[in-house]
Amino acid sequence: MFEPPLALASLSGEADADWARAGADHAGAAFLGGIALDADSRAAAREMVRDRDRTEFLPEDPLAFVDRELAALEDVPIRPGFNVRSVTPGPVADAARICRDRGAVLEINAHCRQEELCAVGCGETLLRDSDRLAEYVARAAETGAVVGVKVRAEVPGVELPALAAELEAAGASFVHVDAMDTESVIAGIDDATDLFVVANNGVRDDETVREYVDYGADAVSVGRPSDDPVVLERVRAAVDRHQGPGLETPSR
Repeated sequence: MFEPPLALASLSGEADADWARAGADHAGAAFLGGIALDADSRAAAREMVRDRDRTEFLPEDPLAFVDRELAALEDVPIRPGFNVRSVTPGPVADAARICRDRGAVLEINAHCRQEELCAVGCGETLLRDSDRLAEYVARAAETGAVVGVKVRAEVPGVELPALAAELEAAGASFVHVDAMDTESVIAGIDDATDLFVVANNGVRDDETVREYVDYGADAVSVGRPSDDPVVLERVRAAVDRHQGPGLETPSR
């Protein structure tokens, strides 16, 4: 899916084209966003900005923003993706078409756990509504885009390996897993599916990369320190050392 098998993970309100360009010397992919696409998700994002002093991307036209940011990376040797939030599937399919045309991948956000997003049916709420999440994946995959989902471990009542299998059946090509403190969930997903598995959470050095490799990750991603070249250089070196049986890069 991308080479080297190291991704930059989206940071709310910060992960734009300039951020991806800055990390391109170290990573093979960058997930921009997240971006709220429809009216309800955008209202929730505005609440978070107002009440939590968070940064969020709130352009007047979110789809035009997706297209513009991806266009800005056409000359950058990195595979871009866009992490998207929506209460309804239509805008997800619209964003998928843009990603398809720009050679980018679409990442559906089933990860964010802020109560404002969950209250309107975005983010982590989708993990508990697998039928709706699978519909998002199917609608997006029908466009011909490469589609995946960002998920979170340790959500009560959610068995990620079983959910990942449902998403694969719906047309997903990859899953981006925030393992939290349950790194072994990567092995469960790897055993249950043929999805390209990107492991996230705490990726900082050789030890953390090796642990995810041992559990079967196809790639790893760096989140909060993704703008720190020292961390990225260290992780890239670890990825280069361990690339092989664990960190594979199939073109699917």
